[in-house]
Amino acid sequence: MQYRIQPSTINDAVVGIPGDKSISHRAIMLGSIAEGQTSVDGFLAGDDCLATMAAFRQMGVEIEQPTPTNLEIHGVGLHGLQRPATDIDLGNSGTAMRLLAGVMAGQEFVATLTGDESLTERPMQRIITPLTQMGAVIDSRNGKPPLTIRGNEKLRSIDYELPMASAQVKSAILLASLYAQGQTTVSEPAPTRDHTERMLRTMGVEIDATNGQVSLDGQQSLHGCPLHIPGDLSSAAFVMLAALLADSAELLINNVGVNPTRSGVINILQAMGAKISLENPRVLGEEPAADIRVRSSELQGIVVDPALVSRAIDEFPVLFVAAAAAKGETVFSGLAELRVKESDRIAAMSDGLRALGIEVEETEDGAIVHGGRFTTGEVQSFGDHRVAMSLAAAATIAEGPVTVHDVATVETSFPGFVSCLQGIGVTIQYGTGEAG
Repeated sequence: MQYRIQPSTINDAVVGIPGDKSISHRAIMLGSIAEGQTSVDGFLAGDDCLATMAAFRQMGVEIEQPTPTNLEIHGVGLHGLQRPATDIDLGNSGTAMRLLAGVMAGQEFVATLTGDESLTERPMQRIITPLTQMGAVIDSRNGKPPLTIRGNEKLRSIDYELPMASAQVKSAILLASLYAQGQTTVSEPAPTRDHTERMLRTMGVEIDATNGQVSLDGQQSLHGCPLHIPGDLSSAAFVMLAALLADSAELLINNVGVNPTRSGVINILQAMGAKISLENPRVLGEEPAADIRVRSSELQGIVVDPALVSRAIDEFPVLFVAAAAAKGETVFSGLAELRVKESDRIAAMSDGLRALGIEVEETEDGAIVHGGRFTTGEVQSFGDHRVAMSLAAAATIAEGPVTVHDVATVETSFPGFVSCLQGIGVTIQYGTGEAG
């Protein structure tokens, strides 16, 4: 499947964005192991989160979905999950696999977690190591999925220093620590998204997070509750990008999560000269949200502060495009984690931008992007949803039509992406590209 995009005029508009993917995963997981019912609104009905929902249904959790974005989860408590009859297929979702491994580490049964071709090539040793220290037995394929997890209902608590900043690894340990005896502490070298900590508190778990350390006493019960999920900032970033690149456009994106551990993309774009402001701030449960106003801007190249990387890890494909449209050069470093995402995102974005006439110097852990003009052309997304959407936004200001190949995975995180872009004036077609 491919996108075919024509140079487009972006219209002033008010836009809604699908629910946050990271929070949607956690709502299903924590709601399932809570006691009582959890009502969820704003759920992201994308492929990744639906895979997580299917996994817990396999383990005996009743989850009703009266509308695509509303769930009623009938929690079974920490020890109420049942052994799945077959392997659990998590599709393309690294978040689902890493976090679910933490839950599985505390079960009395054996379960195997697997996924698609991309997921089974992604590194999992980073969760295998701490979960094994806690008492789980995990078989893998040289540190890659499938993962066969022999859980232990009496896990050991640990003090663990993350070798690299990773919210997924931190969350896997915290979820496992619910089943452990004593207090588990995770120390992180840089702040990472804290959705797990916030939702645990919302469900009544006492958790301490100070000075780069998160501590949790095991054996605490979770209590079902209403959860309101804001729009996904990572998805909003593609719409923000299209508005920033346009000649003269103003967009208001309603009800977006602006958790400070996730807002690095806003900070970096603002440092480049982007006219972005937050309006109507509010809190949904413990999650900060706001409306985001974006105006077309003249962007300037900068040296991106590596300290912001962990707060914008999923948005660097967007930032590469912004850099390509900016005046001067932009220097990215500290991005080694991007090489083991759904694709090697440094290489994928460098290749895509070069195919559209942009000069990019790739480095081991980043790139130097020289601002220029996007030419017409054909680009590969390498099956990576964020690469595909970023290059689609770039195409709106190209000199001619652009084709983005292998885009079906966009449904994992942003169902309705094409209609959203069309709604703000983008001429984009989605299809096979075959004649007839």
